[in-house]
Amino acid sequence: MPVVRTAGLDAIVVGSGPNGLAAAITLAEAGRSVRVFEAQPTAGGGIRSAALTEPGFVHDVGAAVHSLVLASPFMRALPLHAHGLGFVQPDAPFAHPLDDGTAVIVERSVRVTSDSLGQTDATAYRRLFEQFADNGDALMAVLIGPRRARHLLSNAMRHPLLLSRFGALAVRSATHVARELFSGDRARAALAGVAAHSVLSLDAPGTAGYALGLATAAHAYGWPVIRGGSGALANAMIAYLHSIGGEVVTGVQVDSLDALPPSRAVLCDVPPRELLRIAGAHVPRLYKWRLSRFRHGPGVFKMDWALNAPVPWRDASCARAGTLHLGGTFNEIARAEAEVMQSDHPERPYMLVVQPSMFDGTRAPAGQHTLWAYCHVPAGSTVNVRAAMERQLERFAPGFGDCIIGAHESPPAVLERGNANLVGGDIAGGASDLWQFIARPIHAIDPHRTPIDGVYLCSSSTPPGIGVHGMCGYLAAQSALRHSLA
Repeated sequence: MPVVRTAGLDAIVVGSGPNGLAAAITLAEAGRSVRVFEAQPTAGGGIRSAALTEPGFVHDVGAAVHSLVLASPFMRALPLHAHGLGFVQPDAPFAHPLDDGTAVIVERSVRVTSDSLGQTDATAYRRLFEQFADNGDALMAVLIGPRRARHLLSNAMRHPLLLSRFGALAVRSATHVARELFSGDRARAALAGVAAHSVLSLDAPGTAGYALGLATAAHAYGWPVIRGGSGALANAMIAYLHSIGGEVVTGVQVDSLDALPPSRAVLCDVPPRELLRIAGAHVPRLYKWRLSRFRHGPGVFKMDWALNAPVPWRDASCARAGTLHLGGTFNEIARAEAEVMQSDHPERPYMLVVQPSMFDGTRAPAGQHTLWAYCHVPAGSTVNVRAAMERQLERFAPGFGDCIIGAHESPPAVLERGNANLVGGDIAGGASDLWQFIARPIHAIDPHRTPIDGVYLCSSSTPPGIGVHGMCGYLAAQSALRHSLA
C-alpha cells in the first residue's frame, strides 16, 4: 500500500545514529532538503558521550573505538576535522593478556606484532596479514562497500588474488582458521579475541572473516578513540549537516509514518521490528513476513568505571593498548561464546575493554581514568554480570577493584531504552552470521529500498552491517536519489 506524499521536504530521516546522519548528509550534499528526527534528547544514537559516573568523567554511551571511520570511503570524504573531530591513536591498537602474566600486543606493524608469537606462528602471521594490511583500502571497499554485483566484480578484477585469498578464509569459522594457520596458544588467543566481535559461536562459518577484517583494520588504520568522546563524531557530523542546509530535531518520537510532515522520501535508521511498527498497514504482507524472519543476536551488558589510577595490568605493556580482549585462551573464549549462544551466562565471560583516558586526557580529571567494557549475554538478559566482569579484570589486573571510584551498569534493557535499535541489547543491528551478512535484512538486489513507496531502511540492519562507518546510510540515500529523489 503506498504512502501518499505531497510537496514539502525532499526527505525525512528517522533516527540520528551514524547511519541516519550519513543518509542525511548524502542527501543534503546532493542538494535535497532533509530533516532528521531523533527520539532521544541527544542526537547520535550509538555515538554519544555522557557523564555516566562522576563529575568530570566522560564516558562513551555506545561505540568507543573507531577503526571503521578511518576505513570508510564515505566518512573519509567528509570535512569533519573542520567541525572539531580529532582522532587519538593509542600506541598499540589492541592487546590480549594471558594467564602467564604476558600479553599479545598487536601493533600497527605486522612484523613487530609477529615477533612475539614464536618463530613458526610469526611467519604464518606475516604471510597472512602483510598482504591484507598493505591493501587495506581495496579490502575495505568490498567489506564495507556496496554489495552490488558491478561493484564487487570491479574490485575482484582489480585485486583477484587478494580477494580470493581473503574470501577463502573469511567464510570459514575462526576455530578452523586458528587451528589451520597457527600452532601456538598466543596467536590463536589473539585471533579469538577479534573473532568474538562477531557475537557468534567461534565455530560458526564467517567468524574468521570478522577476525581477519578487524585485525587488518588495526594494522592498516589503527583502532583510534575520538578526542573528547565518541559524541564528538556525532557533533561534527551534525555541524557539517547544518552547514549544508540539513536539520536535526531531537526529542521527537516517531510512532507512525503518517504522522510525519510531507516529504518525497523517508529513510529509517531503525531495525526491521521498528519499521514494521511505525509503517503499520502500509507494509505489504509478503514484505512483512520476510522482515519478521530477521533475527537479532545476543545482547551485551556494558560497564563504565571511573578510576583513581590506570588499570594495574599484570603485563604493564597492556597500558600501551587502547583496546583489550579478556578471556584467556582460544578454547576459553570459544566456550564462553558458545554458552551465550545457548542462552547461558559464562562464569568467565569474554570481555571487550577500552581505556580511552590513557590516550585522551580530556576524558577524566588529571591522574584519574575512565574504563569502558562489555561482555556478551543472552538477548534481553536480566542477570547482573558486573561481578563476573570485575573478576575477569582482576584476573589480568590484580588490584583493579581498589581503583574504582564510580561505576555505571547498562544491562540490555537500559541499552534498548536509550536506543531502540539495540533490540534485546543487540549492538550489531541483527545477528551477524554468514547468511545475514549476505542477506540483510532480506535477500534483495536493493535491500535498502522497501516496497512502501518512498520509504527506505538505512540502519545497520542493512548492508554492510555492524560498525561506525556510515555506509548503510550512504547506500540507502543513494538508492533514494536513484528512485524517489531523482
